[in-house]
Amino acid sequence: MFDFLKAYRNYDPAAKSYAEIFFLYPGPRALFFHRISHALYSIGLFFLARLVADIARSTTGIEIHPGAVIGKRLVIDHGVGCVIGETAVIGDDCIIFHGVTLGGLKFDPVKRHPTIGNRVLIGTGAKILGPIHIGDDAKIGANAVVFKDVV
Repeated sequence: MFDFLKAYRNYDPAAKSYAEIFFLYPGPRALFFHRISHALYSIGLFFLARLVADIARSTTGIEIHPGAVIGKRLVIDHGVGCVIGETAVIGDDCIIFHGVTLGGLKFDPVKRHPTIGNRVLIGTGAKILGPIHIGDDAKIGANAVVFKDVV
C-alpha cells in the first residue's frame, strides 16, 4: 500500500525519510486521500468520497476526482494546481509535475478524460484533454496542450 512512499524516496534525493515524505510532501498525501476517496466512490458513497477529496484538495492544492483510476507508484512532484478528472486513468510509475490538468472537453456522462500509460512523464503546466490515450514511456513537455493520442 505504501509503494508510493518508496517511489518518492527513489525519485527525490532531497527526501530524508518516509515520515518527511508522507507528512510534508503534498503529492503523497493527495494520493493517500485519493485511495480512501476512490474506495468510497467505488461502493457508491459519492458524497463521502467527494468530501475526502475536497479535504485533500484544500490541504494539498491537488484536485483528484474520486472516480479517477490511479496505478501504482505515481509521483506528483510539487503538485499545486494539478487537476485529475473523474474518468482519467493513470498507469504505473508515472511522474506528474505541478499545474498539470487531465481534463475533459465535454460534459456528457461518458469517458471524457485521458488514459495515461505506464512510465509517462508529464511536464509542468501540461494540459491533456479529452478521452485520448498517452502511450507507455511517453514524455509530455511543459505547458503542452494535448488533445490527440500520443503513441
